Amino acid sequence: MPTIEFISGLKKPIGDVYCIGRNYAAHAKELNNPVPKEPMVFLKPASSIVSDSNNIVLPKQSSDVHHEVEVCIILGETTKRNMTVAEAENAIDGYAVGIDVTARDIQQKAKEKGHPWSVAKGFATFAPISQFVNTGEDLHHADLSLELKINGEVHQQGNTRDMIFSIPYLISHLSGIFNLQAGDIVFTGTPEGVGPIKNGDSLEATLGDGLIRLNVKAVRE
Repeated sequence: MPTIEFISGLKKPIGDVYCIGRNYAAHAKELNNPVPKEPMVFLKPASSIVSDSNNIVLPKQSSDVHHEVEVCIILGETTKRNMTVAEAENAIDGYAVGIDVTARDIQQKAKEKGHPWSVAKGFATFAPISQFVNTGEDLHHADLSLELKINGEVHQQGNTRDMIFSIPYLISHLSGIFNLQAGDIVFTGTPEGVGPIKNGDSLEATLGDGLIRLNVKAVRE
């Protein structure tokens, strides 16, 4: 079973990987999508996760792969069905920064046909994620800054203050649908500025004014 690592050195098994789409109004607007009335949920396979200092492999099936930097959380042992927002906040075990990598051309074709777009999100290496920092380490879900640089140039910046749905609300919502468990990871949505990744690009994502860092490189399959 794959594991995720905390900065403290603790390792935990990875559970399910839940993702939230269009959770920043400006991002929904840049893709000409309506702002959702409730969280838009999709899944990634745990096998798509790669850790810091690894590669994003650009698959031969796609010629338009995009970056989407996100705050990620991992759930602890206090999960249950139908959590309140307060209970959901207490279920957060740690924070990380991740990149929801998307084969945009594959996604667009699937959307046009009304088909699921799991393939566009689920290629191997399409969920790079940093080490986690435990809650209480000068981080709070309501005020987390995140940034993505490509080859040293800033491409995305945001703050969880601008989320449509807060992180505890997202967890509460998910708990009304799924049996959440310790080790489950949630990608909580991306701010505006998404764009293509090219072969050879170096990506650096940061969270909490640089407290958490993720460095990966894009390579063509």
